[in-house]
Amino acid sequence: MASSESTNVVANKEETGLTHECGVFGCIATGEWPTQIDVAQVICLGLVALQHRGQESAGIVTSEGNNAKAFRVHKGMGMINNVFNDDSMKKLKGNLGIGHTRYSTSAASEEVNCQPFVVHTAHGALAVAHNGEIVNCGSLRKMVLGRGVGLSTHSDSELITQALCLNPPEGEVNGPDWPARIKHLMQLAPLSYSLVIMQKDRIYGVRDPYGNRPLCIGKIVPIKLTNGANNEDEMEEGWVISSESCGFLSIGARYEREVHPGEIVEMTKDGIKTISIVERPNAKPQAFCIFEYVYFARSDSIFEGQMVYSVRMQCGRVLAREAWVDADIVSSVPESGTAAAHGFSRESKIPFAEVLCKNRYVGRTFIQPSTRLRQLGVAKKFGALSENVKDKKIILIDDSIVRGNTIGPIIKLLKDAGAKEVHVRVASPPLLYPCYMGINIPTREELIANKLDPIKLAKHVGADSLAYLSVDGLVQAVRYRMEDKNSSKIGHCTACLTGNYPEKLEW
Repeated sequence: MASSESTNVVANKEETGLTHECGVFGCIATGEWPTQIDVAQVICLGLVALQHRGQESAGIVTSEGNNAKAFRVHKGMGMINNVFNDDSMKKLKGNLGIGHTRYSTSAASEEVNCQPFVVHTAHGALAVAHNGEIVNCGSLRKMVLGRGVGLSTHSDSELITQALCLNPPEGEVNGPDWPARIKHLMQLAPLSYSLVIMQKDRIYGVRDPYGNRPLCIGKIVPIKLTNGANNEDEMEEGWVISSESCGFLSIGARYEREVHPGEIVEMTKDGIKTISIVERPNAKPQAFCIFEYVYFARSDSIFEGQMVYSVRMQCGRVLAREAWVDADIVSSVPESGTAAAHGFSRESKIPFAEVLCKNRYVGRTFIQPSTRLRQLGVAKKFGALSENVKDKKIILIDDSIVRGNTIGPIIKLLKDAGAKEVHVRVASPPLLYPCYMGINIPTREELIANKLDPIKLAKHVGADSLAYLSVDGLVQAVRYRMEDKNSSKIGHCTACLTGNYPEKLEW
């Protein structure tokens, strides 16, 4: 999703029933403190770039680095621009900080669940922001409560924060050993999470051993280096850590690398370093969520050394080979299906043309939960470009079909505008199983692919034909540009498509 699309994809995700839990961001200035970098502004802009990952609440916590008790906190319900204003930003003075934007999966959408969570320990304050969902939260919650720790919410993130306050099994000598505590938590909870954890003068970045949720690192470079020059020896001005890299350029940062699965990185005023790597249980393969490529991530983000847009375009190319059909034009349901539509067009040699005009000022429709109102929301969100549509056979590319509520009204819109045929091609396999790792995928009963095969679904939504990308085709597209695509280090979670979960669900 391009940067201008962030606010528009929100409604589409809510209508279809696919929502991501949240995005995390951290920033620390290097060199002498106090810094000239406005850390709070950097974090706020970073969260704006991650707005597509969560729209229910947001928060920023900052520290000046010299007082363990004086964290500055501002959190609230709503979009970033509604939560933060000039007055609140001025109060968030600091040399380091972390931020969070949220869509709830494991806890209700209430202000008490806003992140980052801050707890005050005997050794100072601790702030935690979390993306993902702990698959064994029941047993972990029982263990934490059994140690006499109270929990005020049902949020996984508060559970993680309190679990970090427990002593590791090997004990501690001179105060808390935070790396050991983090490592112990990772052994207790193998997935799914990316975490940013802040103490008074440092930030820890943590990615679960399976690498299920994304997390990457960027370097804040001097302004003179942001005009295309690339002097690797130039001293950095700070470091950022984020769920996605899409906002780095807008804050004057350069993408450096991903946090590796199981890695704990420590960010201080002196720089960044790896302090530990926790291995996966029983040498199991990595399980990066494949739907980050399909749907959730912004298209200018980088995962596994490749841009998401390029992967989506390759999905379209593979789909054209798997499910070609004769047509006059290829088009997309904007905007998340557009990259795949361009790939389909190039591979099939059928020209691309826009057929839908999007009203960018329609309010979000997730507050209208009934099917009828969802469909009305779709109808008012799009208009048909009738000159491009009339008497045409159209291949319409969508990124995914979940409940099947939104595609039918769009097909009707196109046929009412004069389309001769509408052939739907879906740039991902059918969703068949729920996700327990931070993606709000509906129950199996709500997933339309469990009720109707492609032929019956085409009839149900009014399409002349309908076909999905195969699972093998998706994996092939995702790994197409990887240098070492057959490496045992590469692995993707396809649980929502195949039912093969990284961990057994006996928890």
